[in-house]
Amino acid sequence: MTARFKDFGSGAGGNSDEPLIFRLFDEEFQCHAQLPGKTMLDFVIDSSSDDVAVSANLINKFFRSVLKDESYTRFEVLAGDPERIVTVEMLSDIVTWLMESYSNRPEKQPEAS
Repeated sequence: MTARFKDFGSGAGGNSDEPLIFRLFDEEFQCHAQLPGKTMLDFVIDSSSDDVAVSANLINKFFRSVLKDESYTRFEVLAGDPERIVTVEMLSDIVTWLMESYSNRPEKQPEAS
């Protein structure tokens, strides 16, 4: 009897190595070019919680995972700055854009011509 076997390789294949960048209050923040699939799955699983504290912790953990160190440090300062209010809606929009970018799923499908 022959064993069943499949080699899944050692990389993501054609994914871009270019970092994701977003701007907030005239500051640019650089995110890692790719996100491990497990991190994305954990985020999706944990995001189903109805507990506000769990959700807030999840968002903080997400930004820590995706932002490069220097950007994360600046982002933390900006997000807590009482002079430049970063709303929950803004944070949610950023998370949505990043998740769509990492999963290569556009927010809106192209319109048929």
